[in-house]
Amino acid sequence: MAESDNKSANVLAQETAQLEEQLQGWREVILAGDRVLRWEKPWFPGALIGATTVVFLLIYYLDPSVLTGLSCTVMLLCLADYFVPTLALKVFGSNKWTTEQQQRFHEICNNLVKSERRVVGWWKRLCSLKEEKPKVYFASVISGLLAVAWIGQQVHNLFLTYLIGEFDFVPTVTLR
Repeated sequence: MAESDNKSANVLAQETAQLEEQLQGWREVILAGDRVLRWEKPWFPGALIGATTVVFLLIYYLDPSVLTGLSCTVMLLCLADYFVPTLALKVFGSNKWTTEQQQRFHEICNNLVKSERRVVGWWKRLCSLKEEKPKVYFASVISGLLAVAWIGQQVHNLFLTYLIGEFDFVPTVTLR
């Protein structure tokens, strides 16, 4: 048992190190985003809600088709992937990186790896439920999807997405 835990810890450390290496150019931006999401300053919640509201009002005003919205989103992600590592180096400077920042960056990457493991574990449990108890799987999946479909029919999808986006930041307050 202890050997299995040790092996799991080694794999977790290896995956975390790989993720840190992949996100090396984004580390300053990730730390800034982490400070905002943890609401380190009292005006961060208002700024988050304001920025989210402006984005959703822009989407509502422009009313893009799904294909246009998807294309613009992917285009913005590609532009960010290209420009952020270059600009972050010039804006933040690499010589200001401290051990405290490195430790926080390591914690963030470790939490991301653990979250990925939870999602994969949830998916594997769902697949094993399908194999072991197909009737329970069928009933629970159909019930869940019917409930989501009913909610989607009752509430405008853009407003529902906005609410999900806004309330996604609420759990950070309760964890403090």
